[in-house]
Amino acid sequence: MSTERPLPNKWVVTISVTFGTMMGAIDSSIVNVAVPHLRGAVGATIEEITWVTTGFVIATVLVMPLTAFLGRFFGQKRVYMAALTVFVVGSALCGMMTSLGGLVAFRVLQGLGAGALQPTEQAILRQTFPPEEQGMAMAVFGLAVVLGPAFGPTLGGYIVDNYAWEWIFYINVPVGLLALFMVQRFVYEPEDIRKANIERAAEQRKHMDWAGIALLSLGLAALQYTLEEGGRNDWYESSLITTTTLVALFVLAAFAIRELTAPVPAVDISLFKDRVFLSGTLIGAVMFAMLLSITFLLPVFMQELLGFTAMQSGIALMPRSLMMMVAMPIVGRLYNKVSPRIFVGFGIVLFSITAYFMSQYTLETSQAQIIGVLLVQGVAFACLFIPLTTVALSTIPRPKLADATGLNSLLRQIGGSTGLAIFASLIPRFTTQANAALATHVTDARIEVTQRLALMTRAMITRGFDETSAAAGARRALGLLVHRQAAVLAFERLFMVAGITFLFVLPLLFYLRSPRHGVKPAETPHIEM
Repeated sequence: MSTERPLPNKWVVTISVTFGTMMGAIDSSIVNVAVPHLRGAVGATIEEITWVTTGFVIATVLVMPLTAFLGRFFGQKRVYMAALTVFVVGSALCGMMTSLGGLVAFRVLQGLGAGALQPTEQAILRQTFPPEEQGMAMAVFGLAVVLGPAFGPTLGGYIVDNYAWEWIFYINVPVGLLALFMVQRFVYEPEDIRKANIERAAEQRKHMDWAGIALLSLGLAALQYTLEEGGRNDWYESSLITTTTLVALFVLAAFAIRELTAPVPAVDISLFKDRVFLSGTLIGAVMFAMLLSITFLLPVFMQELLGFTAMQSGIALMPRSLMMMVAMPIVGRLYNKVSPRIFVGFGIVLFSITAYFMSQYTLETSQAQIIGVLLVQGVAFACLFIPLTTVALSTIPRPKLADATGLNSLLRQIGGSTGLAIFASLIPRFTTQANAALATHVTDARIEVTQRLALMTRAMITRGFDETSAAAGARRALGLLVHRQAAVLAFERLFMVAGITFLFVLPLLFYLRSPRHGVKPAETPHIEM
């Protein structure tokens, strides 16, 4: 490929586009720790303040599959810079808000910007690096996407504790401005991609797919609302959740039919006919569901049952992220030497093993024991993310990489939201079932129970309670102990379910064939750096 000016170093390009993606990924979770402060600042109830997160996530999902459509008209570099500008402006305005409506509106604006960053960066990196270095490119991308949500709560907690809640938004402004300067200075658009986009844009203008865009937006908004708010509204006990579910199903089905029959579809879902892309994307969606679910479950288990503080639970989770930072570049280096099937299969099995060890956690489990398992789990996720992200796109032609990365990011995001929704809903259900099972054994007919009640009653009498009050208090205390143990059993079951569920995607490994194993790779011009 010839250009009039020398192309910048590929690693400078990588650093330039990774800044924005990392900020967008961090902001998906950084707000969670500041919820009490936000409620006080804008005078919102717990139910109302959830829209600060829900609005951001829905906006992020809406724009992801449309990044290729926008890139065809304006160019990938311009789309990335516009998205980054929208994200930075949204961040600054969020920090200035004193009303709930304003905060939610600008979180939506922030989400629209963040949603375009991930798929656009992924496409830029795939087009910048030669085929033999795609693993390392996706290692850098993986660090931004996976570690952002992991570090978000810790960073947010530090900022809120030492500064003010506004700075969880303001911190994005200087970093975003630096990223904008670097993208403008160093990121380029390959000539073959630019020409292909011009040709496809001309064809797109003749057959604008407004119906497809409208169906996609409505369907994804309804689906994401269902996943985000279903648990808080007792799922299908709520007529609103039932309605949004039906809307999502019918509208997304209509969208799929429209895109498969449209002369020039806005979103090229025909890419899913490629079995390598489909299988890699589906496994990646399940992987993200497991990652976010475990990241959600563990802090709840540590804080509510083991008595950890928020800082202690954050410190316990940190080694997994650090292990992923160490392991991802190594996996990226080895990607061209080892079949992606081996990496992904090993990662799935290793995750299931760590899930089994988590299912053995008790009230006596120490922080060191938790960290030991999470270190191994960090290796598992590193072995999963890079090969999946790389091989899923390995058979996609260069001009269609932006379409593929948008769909890949969308499925990953929906997978994470689905996993969180399912596991969050299973906690109370499994706890109730375990409590009922334990209660059948805690009866006065058992000598162990009567002895324990007698000891607890005497202890309360020595503290000044009369005999009747002490007996009643002892039964309440025993009930609380049973409920606590039931919660432990529920979490043990959830961890086991996560491990077993992931094993069901192993048959999809059959389709994960990298280019050097029989599938013709997408042509990538050699770039002299």
